[in-house]
Amino acid sequence: MKQLQPLHSLNQTQRIALAGVLALLLPIFSPNLFRPLGRASPSLFSEWNAPRPRHLRLLEGALHRQISIRQQVELWSPLPDQSWKPCTQSFTGSPLPEKSQGFLQVFLDGGLNQQRMGICDAVAVAKILNVTLVIPRLEVNPVWQDSSSFADIFDVDHFVTVLKDEVRIVRELPTQYAWSTRDYYATGIRATRIKTAPTHASAEWYVENVLPVIQSYGIAAVAPFSHRLAFDNVPESIQRLRCKVNFEALNFVPRIRELGDALVHRLRNPPSTSKTSGDTDPTERVNTIAKSGAGKFVVLHLRFDKDMAAHSGCDFGGGKAEKLALAKYRQVIWQGRVLNSQFTDEELRNKGRCPLTPEEIGLLLSALGFTNNTRLYLASHQVYGGEARISTLRKLFPVLENKKSLASAEELAEVEGKASLMAAVDYYVSMKSDIFISASPGNMHNALLAHRAYLNLKTINPNMILLGQVLVNKSLGWSEFEGAVVNGHKNRQGQLRLRKQKQSIYTYPAPDCMCKAA
Repeated sequence: MKQLQPLHSLNQTQRIALAGVLALLLPIFSPNLFRPLGRASPSLFSEWNAPRPRHLRLLEGALHRQISIRQQVELWSPLPDQSWKPCTQSFTGSPLPEKSQGFLQVFLDGGLNQQRMGICDAVAVAKILNVTLVIPRLEVNPVWQDSSSFADIFDVDHFVTVLKDEVRIVRELPTQYAWSTRDYYATGIRATRIKTAPTHASAEWYVENVLPVIQSYGIAAVAPFSHRLAFDNVPESIQRLRCKVNFEALNFVPRIRELGDALVHRLRNPPSTSKTSGDTDPTERVNTIAKSGAGKFVVLHLRFDKDMAAHSGCDFGGGKAEKLALAKYRQVIWQGRVLNSQFTDEELRNKGRCPLTPEEIGLLLSALGFTNNTRLYLASHQVYGGEARISTLRKLFPVLENKKSLASAEELAEVEGKASLMAAVDYYVSMKSDIFISASPGNMHNALLAHRAYLNLKTINPNMILLGQVLVNKSLGWSEFEGAVVNGHKNRQGQLRLRKQKQSIYTYPAPDCMCKAA
C-alpha cells in the first residue's frame, strides 16, 4: 500500500493543490469563520476590521477631564420628591363577577420585555371580557432560541395572588379544553383562533370580535398578541390594572432574584473596598466627598447588537467590509426594506437615529461627570464587535462589570444560554441600581424608564438628537462637548414626563397609574 508523502517532500505544484483543497474544506469544518450573518459579532474573514476610536479628540479630553466635587455630589444624589405616587394599590376596580364567560389564551412572541407588555394587556383584555385568563404562553424567540416558559421567569403564585380580586387566572386549561394547544392552531384554520387582532385594538373590538367566539366555544386563542390593546380611550380602571400587573404582579422567580441580589451585593461591596477609621485631615475629607459614588453603581444597557447596527443604517467605523456585511444582513433579514438605508450617516445622526456605540456612550458618561472609578454594570446580551468594540469604553471606565465577571460558572449555570432569563437578571439588577442609562431606545429601555419613574429612581435618558449632532462635529473640543451634554441632559435624569396621546403606558405610567400628591 502506497504511503502518503510527508508535507516537506511535496513539490511546489502539489503544495499549491493541497493548500487549495484545505481552503475549500475550511468553510465546511469551521463555518463560523465565514458566516456573515452571525448576530453576536462579525465573522473573522467576512466583515471584521477592528474599529478604531472615531472621536480621538474627545477621547483625549475625556481621559484628562477634571470633575468638581459639586458635580459628583449632584450626580449621585437621589431624585427629589416629584409629588407623584403610585396609586394602583389603593385602587379597586369593579368587583369580580360570580361567573366567568369562558377562557382566553394568548401566545406571546418577542423578547422578555415585549412579552411583559403582552402579559399586562392579556390581563386587561380578560378583565374587559370577564373571562378566565390562562397563564400566557411565551413563544420560542426565533433569534435567541429561548424556550423559557412563564413559570421559568415569573413567580406564578405571586402573579395569581396579586390579581385574584381582579381577574380569574388558571395555570392550565380544564380537560375539556386540553385540545386548545399551539400545535393544534399550527396545523390548520381553527374557529377558536383569533389572528386578526389589529395593533392597538380598542376595548370595543375585543367585545365585538373575541367575546362572541368565547361565548360560542367556551374559549378563544389570540395570536399574535403583541401590542394588541390601545393606550387611549381605555377605562381608567383598565389602565391602572395594566400597571398593577406590570409593577406589582410580575415578580421574577426566586432563583433570578437571588442571583440578582448576589450581583448587586458584589457591585456595592467590591473586594477592594475598605473603611477608614479615626480623624481625617482636610485633604482626606475632600477626597471622601469626591468619592460620592462609593458603594454605588450605574447600570448601562448597551443595546448594540447586529440587528440594531444593521437596521439603523448608520456607519460605525468598521470600514467598507463592515458596511457591505451590514447591507447584506439587511437584505437577508428584511429584504432591504429598511427606511434608514436611504439616508446618509450624517443625516441619520442629525436626526438622532443612530444607536450610541460603546465609545460614544463612554464619552456621554464622562461629560456627565462620572469618574473613571465608577462601577459600571453592563446589561446586554451581546455587543456587535465583542471586546474590540468595548475596549474604548473600558479605557474610560476600567471597572466594567457584567454577569460573568461577578458570578461563578455554577451561579450562572441555570440562566446561561437562556436569553430571557439573562435579560430578567439584568432587569432586576437595573432596578436596584443607583442610576440607569440606556445607549438607545428599545423595549428594555422603555420598560425600565417606566418602572424607575414609577418608583422615582434616577434614570438618564440620552438626548439622541443632540448627541448625534455634536458627535458629527469633528472640530468640537472637550469643553464645548461637555457643556453641550450637561445642558442637554439637565431635565433628562428621571424627571417625570406625563404620557401624551398615542404614547405607551409602559413607557410613561403617569398620569394613568400615578396620583398627584396633595
